[in-house]
Amino acid sequence: MSEVFQVAVRTLIAVVVLFTITKLLGKRQVSQLSMFEYITGITLGSIVAYVSMELTIKWYLGVVALAVWSLVSLGIELLQVKSKKMRDFFDSKGRVLIKEGKILEENMKKERLTTDELMEQLRKKMAFRVADVEFAIMEPSGDINVLLTRENQPITAKHLGIKVAPEQEPQAVIMDGEIMDEPLATMGLSRQWLNTELEKLGVAIENVFLGQVDTYGQLDVDLYDDQIKVPVPQEKAALFAILKKCEADLMLFGLTTRDKKAKESYEQCAIRMDKIISELMPVLCR
Repeated sequence: MSEVFQVAVRTLIAVVVLFTITKLLGKRQVSQLSMFEYITGITLGSIVAYVSMELTIKWYLGVVALAVWSLVSLGIELLQVKSKKMRDFFDSKGRVLIKEGKILEENMKKERLTTDELMEQLRKKMAFRVADVEFAIMEPSGDINVLLTRENQPITAKHLGIKVAPEQEPQAVIMDGEIMDEPLATMGLSRQWLNTELEKLGVAIENVFLGQVDTYGQLDVDLYDDQIKVPVPQEKAALFAILKKCEADLMLFGLTTRDKKAKESYEQCAIRMDKIISELMPVLCR
């Protein structure tokens, strides 16, 4: 057997074995790594490379080494799942770097983190002033998570006292110019509905690269030709305008009538209409 053929065979075997090991160890091995997982990844890669290229050793010894490392790593992961002490031992704990807008210099020294590195991480979290940070912690993975002070946090529907309906996952109903029947059926829609929506947009199905339907039944499309601009659906905006006009008309009628009962009725209807519009705002203004 020639050396080239031996290297090719060993490499293919190593790829299969390494892929199997990675699947066995789970997704954590390809996401944010802990210190031990980082060591394991480097070691497994080194063993695979050595077995593939070094023809003077027996290939099955490399497989044994891979198996031992994999079993040890898998055993440690199982211990981490069952015991917090083991998690703290192998992964360490998160460390607070900023508290109430104040940098904790001692903790930064323990993590061997410079001020420039800290500011870089803060800017990635859209925090450009330390005083705007309520809490910042360095996770075991090395990532820094930031909690802004309350006055610097983005306003949400909850802050405004608005109840929002649960958001469902958008469904891709068109891919590569082909209609996806299963997602359509999942949302209770039909091909006829889809064709009608495409006609409103003035788009042919074969020109659509991707089409998605959101929770509220609105179709968004991305075309193959990026130069073509797809008109934004106006149904919600039109409905919002009609409701606001109704509210304005009711208020106007209440102001112009001299009949007290009619005036009270118009004012009550205007208040109810305003309440309805407030409840529909999360849907109409998307």
